[in-house]
Amino acid sequence: MATSTGEGAAAPKAWTARFKELPLPLRVLFLTSFVNRAGMFVFPLLAVYLVRSKGLGTAEAGLLISVGSTGLLVGSLLSGPVCDLRGRRDALVAALVLNAVGYLGLGTLDGAPWTYALLLFVALVGMGMFGPAANTLIADLATPEQRPFSYTVSYIGNNLGMGIGPLLGGVAAAYSYHVMFAGNIVVGLLCAVVIRIWVPRDTKSGTAAPKAAGGGRLRLGGVHGHVLWMVLASFFYVAPLIGLEYALPLAVTTELNASAGLVGVVYTVNSVVVVGLGLQLEKRIASYPIRTLLLVAGVLWALGLAVLDFGFSLAAVLASTVVWTLGEIIASVVVPTYIADHVDEHRVGRFMALNGFVLGLARLVVPFGLGLIWQNHGARPVLHTMLVTPLVGIAVFAVLRIRSSAASAPAAPAAGPGPAAASSSSSSSASVEAGPGPADAVRSGA
Repeated sequence: MATSTGEGAAAPKAWTARFKELPLPLRVLFLTSFVNRAGMFVFPLLAVYLVRSKGLGTAEAGLLISVGSTGLLVGSLLSGPVCDLRGRRDALVAALVLNAVGYLGLGTLDGAPWTYALLLFVALVGMGMFGPAANTLIADLATPEQRPFSYTVSYIGNNLGMGIGPLLGGVAAAYSYHVMFAGNIVVGLLCAVVIRIWVPRDTKSGTAAPKAAGGGRLRLGGVHGHVLWMVLASFFYVAPLIGLEYALPLAVTTELNASAGLVGVVYTVNSVVVVGLGLQLEKRIASYPIRTLLLVAGVLWALGLAVLDFGFSLAAVLASTVVWTLGEIIASVVVPTYIADHVDEHRVGRFMALNGFVLGLARLVVPFGLGLIWQNHGARPVLHTMLVTPLVGIAVFAVLRIRSSAASAPAAPAAGPGPAAASSSSSSSASVEAGPGPADAVRSGA
């Protein structure tokens, strides 16, 4: 509950006013990220391009895309060291340039099938680098109070762009595949130029704590162990999303014998929920403990997938999308905000890279695993497996050691100056959520 300051509680600011208060480089980042996603013409139509333009078989095209997609994992891992060595801006520019170079080769060169996999690998290294570098820049420039809002705006912009990109790419491909590739490349390079001009090279504040023992390595224990475990555990909330991308089109067209157009409706519903409710959820995120938010995200994921699993129908597909999208929004904002709040700036790039790696790993293993289950046991066990995944995540987050973030810590009662007030302020931002229910606040160094 907010405490009275004697001047009355301030009215909540409109999102436009909050957006204007963000540093200019962040606003530039959000705009270029949206434009870049909206210009993502090639990636959704890769399989069609390889089969129809390059003359590959469907199985061969699938294999090449799988091999090339390992570039997403490599790019995610490279993002942290590049951010640390060259700066956030250079990592973003390098990501866009690599993506353009790979697509330029893929769209213009004719060669053996392995060359297509290599060029796709280069393009997707760039794609894999961009997201973690963008999250690291947000961590640098946004204040702790601005971070949930900043990550929400970034998430909404990316989703809007991803909804527009495939549509524009399809129009371009209908005219010419060369136009499709050219549009993607030009948009990416224009975004790189804008970032190069408007984002400063060094965005670190210079006030971070010195590196802890162990240098830049990520360890399961130690000072940042709780962050590392959270990022790894987020796999259980990422995997269902990737599973839906793989299984839902197949289930709709084979089990329900419905048009593939329904899949497009699902993505539209997802985007409408993200845009319509994303900012409303963000306003409430700061009012709840991190553990509570993660558990609620898991419950929403489980409820949405349960509707899909036990009442599989056209209506269930649409209703479930509304529910699990709410869980997707919460997890997508909480995890990067937690990283930014609890990792010093010398390491934040590496943890953001690990967060991107978890997503890339899910894209690599989830379709393969669900494909095996589908082939051997049918569609329903696939839905059962996706339902179990967030339930495991709920169990993991219920027992993980989780600290309160600065933005989510409850406001301390007004107190006069003195040692007691100072002690209360310092301990509240470093408290640990020891488990469900009331927990004792302890100093992070205790």
